[in-house]
Amino acid sequence: MTQNSFDVAVIGAGAAGLNAALILGQARRSVIVFDNGSPRNAAADHMNGFLSRDGMNPAELLTIGRGEVRKFGGEFHDGTVVSVTRDGEKFSVELAGGSKIQVRKVLVSTGLTDRLPVELDVFGERWGRDVLHCPYCHGYGVRDQPLGVIAKSAEFAMHQALMVRQWSDDVVLFLHRITELSSEDREKLAARGISIVEGEVAGPVVEDDRLVGVRLADGSVVARSAVFVGGALTMDPNDAILRAFGAQRAETMMGDFVTVDMMGATSVPGVFAAGNVVDPGAQVIMAAAAGAKAGAGINMMLTNDDLEVALALRS
Repeated sequence: MTQNSFDVAVIGAGAAGLNAALILGQARRSVIVFDNGSPRNAAADHMNGFLSRDGMNPAELLTIGRGEVRKFGGEFHDGTVVSVTRDGEKFSVELAGGSKIQVRKVLVSTGLTDRLPVELDVFGERWGRDVLHCPYCHGYGVRDQPLGVIAKSAEFAMHQALMVRQWSDDVVLFLHRITELSSEDREKLAARGISIVEGEVAGPVVEDDRLVGVRLADGSVVARSAVFVGGALTMDPNDAILRAFGAQRAETMMGDFVTVDMMGATSVPGVFAAGNVVDPGAQVIMAAAAGAKAGAGINMMLTNDDLEVALALRS
């Protein structure tokens, strides 16, 4: 770091954080971006649905983004932020190792952690390859293949099974530990040609480093080339910083998340958030867009603060 005071600290260097830093740098704000090097999509070798970047390795996107942020004066610190506390009208950011910097505003873009249920942990070794969570991210890549869906509730099961059916006419819903599926839901699945497999799932069957099936607890195997487990995941936001500030939260279908306004502002004055840390369903391009809006929102708040200072000096 070339200094110990910045206009903005961006904590998290994924698409949301980098795009916010880019906007702020172009607005001639001093920005420091903190990166602990653990992006949510680290296991994926490509991304989809990003105009002009479709199929690009997400790591390449981050490398390009860092270069663009640096071009406008942004600085980076590879490491972990231990805490953020209010220090008068500013914020104190403490880093692992004990050093501190002061900033005027904070953007939290730390993403989330996907967690499989303990009994499905064995699928984790295939994560991002042929054990997948998002049809929009991975569906086209496994189109027309035998696909499976595993979920933790009937609601999630129906949502993802019917969605995945768009990419293949050979879809199996593994009920796993779902004990009740209504006759109405079964009729909907049948209408779309989605098969139902009763019984608990035991694990993946892998040959030549590729998924070839799903093994059930009774030992039987259902041939599948890829399995979607988004409905079985627990999505834990990496929001310890926001929790420490007591930021307002809301329960959603995907879990308990901090709420933000349309510009990414939390209920804590001067603290913003963007990306998967507050929006678990955001794809890369959506996270980038949220970061851009947050960057603009932060700059507007700083502009107003600068005006207040200037007016006070005249009085």
